[in-house]
Amino acid sequence: MEHHVYFWLKEEKKNAADQALFEQGLADLFNIKEVAGGRWGKSADTPERPVTDKSFDYALSMQFDSMADHNVYQDDPDHDVFVDAFKDWWQKVLVMDVD
Repeated sequence: MEHHVYFWLKEEKKNAADQALFEQGLADLFNIKEVAGGRWGKSADTPERPVTDKSFDYALSMQFDSMADHNVYQDDPDHDVFVDAFKDWWQKVLVMDVD
């Protein structure tokens, strides 16, 4: 299954120092053993199209070998560390999971 998360950061967190910390936090999530793969990145500078939403600041895409692995990841203490550290940094988060 795939786990996709889109982040819109608060304006005051859109500086180089805070973005570096946030990016390290995203990267650290891939150290959780249940994560089978994936990546994170910023909104791509693709041409404007009516069906494209480039308003987010960061996207996280993770693959899991099973729904059970995803569920273990959600309860992993390192996942909680990320959420607790950055939950006040975003103005919006959108999760889309694909089976």
